[in-house]
Amino acid sequence: MAHPETHTMTHRAVVIGTGFGFITHVRALEEAGIKVEAIVGRDPAKTRDRAERAGIPHALTCVDEALALPGVDIVTIATPPHTHAELAIKACEAGKHVMCEKPFAANVAEAERMLDAATKAGVVHAMGAEFRFQAAQAVAARAVQDGLIGEPKLASFVMMMPVLADPSAEVPPWWSDAGEGGGWLGAYASHLIDQTRSMLGEWSGLSASLGLLSNHAWTAEDSFTIHFKTSRGCSGIMQSSAAAFGTPVGLTRVSGAAGTVEIVGENVILTDVSGSRLLEIPAELANAAPKPPPDMELLTTAYDSFHSMGIDIDPFAKLFRSMVDQIEGRASQGPAVATFADGVALQRIIDAIRRSSQAASWEHL
Repeated sequence: MAHPETHTMTHRAVVIGTGFGFITHVRALEEAGIKVEAIVGRDPAKTRDRAERAGIPHALTCVDEALALPGVDIVTIATPPHTHAELAIKACEAGKHVMCEKPFAANVAEAERMLDAATKAGVVHAMGAEFRFQAAQAVAARAVQDGLIGEPKLASFVMMMPVLADPSAEVPPWWSDAGEGGGWLGAYASHLIDQTRSMLGEWSGLSASLGLLSNHAWTAEDSFTIHFKTSRGCSGIMQSSAAAFGTPVGLTRVSGAAGTVEIVGENVILTDVSGSRLLEIPAELANAAPKPPPDMELLTTAYDSFHSMGIDIDPFAKLFRSMVDQIEGRASQGPAVATFADGVALQRIIDAIRRSSQAASWEHL
């Protein structure tokens, strides 16, 4: 992986989105050696305030104006998912390299249009699957891909947390509105789906149940249970709720005939016939220390608490450095960047999950 000191701010970026885009993208881009030239938001005063806090030259409300700025060659998109397609296509058609957040789009048809625009423009395109670059996930994926457990046959991914159990907990509007492509499925399951695809291969089918555990007046889910199978014969379960009272629970575990690999906190443990051992994290997969936001007073909602520790800054910086490597024609070490093609595959699965939950059916992929 290229190091930040190897870049000298020769690339300039526009960040679209003043929430997560400001809290995480701006800092990770700078960490990767990419100069943030402008931030784009809907609220002029908020956008101007955040640009001033970060020393960003331009605070804009017009995307076209941002794309026309001299020297800008990278665009990141951190807006509600139902807005991604229009923004990403416009950026691609302007010849910009694009990193678009997940949930990738409102539906698979939009995702396919985004991939088509990026392919036609010949630009580097990436989806915000930054957890591919989180050390424990990267080491576990490598262990499975290297055959340390044999062919993966059984996988479990569980996350229970009480952050939205409080009826007064605030989240972005797109989280609560099914019409905006949100919910806990888009916010969290999208990460798990990308993790399984990069670790275990493509899905062949699934069944799912989406539900609302909290007392929030949501039209989208805050909990899900998903059973999936891969084309290689692995059977898996994903279950998570952002509104479950009780002690937080996290489980990531994949088993094959030769062993089991599991993530426990920041550690990856391999267990086989010889016993259990901690897998080392090689230098190219290690993460720098978390970097909490300097303006903690801006973190006021339950959603903001997810980003209060800054654990995603280094994974995102690695993602952006890998994009720069692609732009400049260099090979990168470490995990592959998720592309718009991965975004299409992700959206196809998310659409199938919603159909399965509604019809109580098995969906073949």
